[in-house]
Amino acid sequence: MPRGRLRVYLGAAPGVGKTFAMLGEGRRALARGRDVVVGLVETHGRAHTAELLDGMEVVPRKTMVHRGTTFTELDVDAVIARAPRVALVDELAHTNVPGSRNVKRWQDIGDLLDAGIDVISTVNIQHLESVNDVVQEITGIPQRETVPDEVVRRADQVELVDMAPEALRRRMAHGNVYTPEKIDAALSNYFRVGNLTALRELALLWVAGKVDDQLDRYRAEHGIATTWEARERVVVALTGGPEGDTLVRRAARIAARTKGADLLAVHVTRADGLTGDNPANLARQRTLVESLGGTYHQVVGEDVARALLDFAGGVNATQLVLGASRRGRLAQILSRGVGVTTTALSGSIDVHMITHAEAQRGRGRPSRARAALTRGRRATGWAVAVAGVPALTAALIPFRDMLTLPSQILLFLLMVVGVALIGGMWPAITAAVGGSLLLNYYFTPPIHTLTISDPENLFALVVFILVAAAVSAIVDVAARRTREASRAGTDAEVLSTLAGHVLRGEAALPSLLARLRETFGLASVTLLERAGEPGPDDQSEPEAWRIVGTSGGPPSTCPGAADTDVVIDDDLVLAARGRLLDASDRRVLEAFAAEAAVALRHERLAEEAQQARPLAAADKMRTALLAAVSHDLRTPLASAKAAVESLRSADVVWSDEDREELLATADESLTRLDRLVANLLDMSRLQAGVLGLSLQPVALDEVVPRAIDDLGPLSGGVRADSPAELPEVVADPALLERVLVNLMSNAVRYNPPGEKVLITASSHGDQVEVRVVDRGPGIPREAHDRVFMPFQRLGDRDNHTGVGLGLALSRGLAEAMGGTLTPDDTPGGGLTMILTLPISSRAQAVQAAS
Repeated sequence: MPRGRLRVYLGAAPGVGKTFAMLGEGRRALARGRDVVVGLVETHGRAHTAELLDGMEVVPRKTMVHRGTTFTELDVDAVIARAPRVALVDELAHTNVPGSRNVKRWQDIGDLLDAGIDVISTVNIQHLESVNDVVQEITGIPQRETVPDEVVRRADQVELVDMAPEALRRRMAHGNVYTPEKIDAALSNYFRVGNLTALRELALLWVAGKVDDQLDRYRAEHGIATTWEARERVVVALTGGPEGDTLVRRAARIAARTKGADLLAVHVTRADGLTGDNPANLARQRTLVESLGGTYHQVVGEDVARALLDFAGGVNATQLVLGASRRGRLAQILSRGVGVTTTALSGSIDVHMITHAEAQRGRGRPSRARAALTRGRRATGWAVAVAGVPALTAALIPFRDMLTLPSQILLFLLMVVGVALIGGMWPAITAAVGGSLLLNYYFTPPIHTLTISDPENLFALVVFILVAAAVSAIVDVAARRTREASRAGTDAEVLSTLAGHVLRGEAALPSLLARLRETFGLASVTLLERAGEPGPDDQSEPEAWRIVGTSGGPPSTCPGAADTDVVIDDDLVLAARGRLLDASDRRVLEAFAAEAAVALRHERLAEEAQQARPLAAADKMRTALLAAVSHDLRTPLASAKAAVESLRSADVVWSDEDREELLATADESLTRLDRLVANLLDMSRLQAGVLGLSLQPVALDEVVPRAIDDLGPLSGGVRADSPAELPEVVADPALLERVLVNLMSNAVRYNPPGEKVLITASSHGDQVEVRVVDRGPGIPREAHDRVFMPFQRLGDRDNHTGVGLGLALSRGLAEAMGGTLTPDDTPGGGLTMILTLPISSRAQAVQAAS
């Protein structure tokens, strides 16, 4: 029996219409004459979803009792016994009641598929195992029901049910998702615009990955090697040479011409790992690629051109960027090179050959290879060659009549191989030449002369010399490779240690330099930075260097004072003292140097960010203060002055009621003025960093009622609706009360008559959110960033163009207490101010214990 096919509708959040889409597809299949049953569908009380069930066959659920409570679950056995062609089963990630046939519903669906039944199911992105922790970080809500990604990836079809966050929130506000009593809480917590946008992006990215997998699998199954230009992918080949920076930037510009194009950098290394690439250049170029939004890859291959094309074909690349050859003209004539070979074999992949300053300059003189064998072994080899060959000749002379010339040649060849194994190539070649002469003189007729009468004997001696030379060369190469492999293994171990050092987060410069000093047993390692150029008048003045990091004994004050130095860039040099390092050690030294430069840059970026943060905050405060002084103080001052001048006027006789009204106006204006001055003083203290804070655990159910009472006549327009079990927050009680008063007074002023401002609070992870919700005209989303700028009111207040100094101060006070204050749209119209405060450690301990 063939296995059934699985189709999954994937959504970013509940309510986007997955179940609706599943039922719609079921009804269409039913209309086409297919046998369709509903195994299990959760309508969640949604009328439009329930309507689609009319006229469809529903398999009765299985009733189960667990701990005295009755539950209903999918009856897998009943569906299999019914044997429909298609079964609709909702909520793929659902956990079954204990005692069910399987623990998870996706396992139930697997049983239906094994029975040959096609299944259509649904799942939300937050239930996929790979993104579960990301979703919890975004929403603050853990998802305990998960399904392995592989279950969904193995589905024959995965269809994304997409909906814009604003549209989903409108659906909820209209009551199409949850019941009315749950709408406000849902919109204020899980279904915020930011949460829904992030979940939507996760879903889109996951489905895009699934599509890429399907495309790769289809191409592999059908043996398609040609490039399909579904998306531009630009691959740039790096050799570790200095031209790599130019190639990366050129490839990035090519990729930027097409929106959504991918940039990939690849470096091909030899299979034996013995290629002498420049790790400092590769490290710098990798950083450059990643800063431009690309990815770096390394592949192994003996044939560079083939390896490049295999990689490009594997990632479905459309363009390949190569640098012009650095080899000389003669070398290019003798061998086509990587560029020409790659272009000839590229097929449908476009190849760009990029010229650069290093083209045709050659790869530089290679460093002199170290001897393959130790000095002692070479000396022993020479001794055996000089003494052993004559000794062998003397030993064979008595048996000259008993042994044929080929046998004698084989014995001399054995001697040459032994010399090669002991001393290497040149002692062995010397032994071969000497042995051939001795063979000619003592064993080749006519003996005791260098004349050879038989051409066959001459041929045998020539072959002996050639074979001896070849064997000597092979033994020498093998010994050299063994030494290089051993050295490469040591380098790999050191570089692995360096990688682990970085991965463990120990990339601080002093730690890195100390690790380098320990690795090579150096007296001191110093990172030097150029501090200036030589003076224009005094050519003898040395170039100035400053020490930016050091480890060990007395540091090197300039590159010339070091035993070994590595130039990282124009301004940085790594200087090592203690002993001279071999040329082969420079690869590892350059890798450490490149990492030291990155560590230095990270330290400086962190310091600059730390210094810029208070300056930016101070500038922001200063702007708000100037705007507030220019406007908010003038209005109450003018009102109070007008009232007092009217009372002092002798031209008008005021009644007692008029005098009382003018005095009340003056009193109200002066009270407002006093409040504004207090706000300005607090903002000045915030700007100067001297605001007195008394941070302590605070219970919101104590502060919120006091803040409502402080509103005076406005308190009747506020309604508090917060759970009593909220954890304590870290705040200054007096300042928190002032923040709440400012937020509520603003909301009441803009709220329509008869409507009440709603105060709600809820906890999310290690934070508590307090929401002040009004139903006023609201603020356009593009003006949210300007809502805390008092200057935006521009003259008389008309209750539509902005807010005043209260919000500017409220945000400053909230941030001073370690919280945030952000605006959001109220579903159905209005503005919601969200005050976020950290939960106290005492409350966190209580939560953890519970």
